[in-house]
Amino acid sequence: MQDNTYPNLTFILGGARSGKSVYAEQRAREFGGSVLYCATAEVLDEEMRDRVTRHQNRRPASWRTVEAPHHAAVNLQAALAETPTDCVLFDCLSILSSNVLLSLDENVGEAEAYRALCEQELEDLFSLIEKTPQTHWLIVSNEVGMGVVPAYKLGRTYRDMLGRANQATAAKSAEVIFMIAGIAVEVRSKEWLVFTSH
Repeated sequence: MQDNTYPNLTFILGGARSGKSVYAEQRAREFGGSVLYCATAEVLDEEMRDRVTRHQNRRPASWRTVEAPHHAAVNLQAALAETPTDCVLFDCLSILSSNVLLSLDENVGEAEAYRALCEQELEDLFSLIEKTPQTHWLIVSNEVGMGVVPAYKLGRTYRDMLGRANQATAAKSAEVIFMIAGIAVEVRSKEWLVFTSH
């Protein structure tokens, strides 16, 4: 087993409307304990408000929610210090990456600044996962590298950075699930880790 792989981390990846959030919520329920839901979306218009409301209505009332559109690990660490939990559902890495990009000044050398800020967000998140081995983590993200190459620079910058973030997260994960049309395809299983550790 690789030294930098976390046995308490599951990564759930898929395209838009692939069923990844519903699947992640189902997996969180299966743990049967307390769940902390980390929401990264910011409600900036009515369409996003409707999306957030639908997500909220699907979740059990017993789940706690922490909103973390920026500095996710800091917000999560505070919530976990207040009340430890059995499972954290982080939904999602793709929106967190978008929030970071949109926070940058247009006059800044955005690719370099964007990469540094995203990498810091990830490093802080991985550090927190490592410090909480008793908590299982489910991280959700979009796969954005399988479609048409964006016609504009900002879109390409986002696609490239999220692709790197997804690779880094998959490399850290004991289990990787790829969602296709509502079907969960196992890319890496915990049994794989046991097999490769010998």
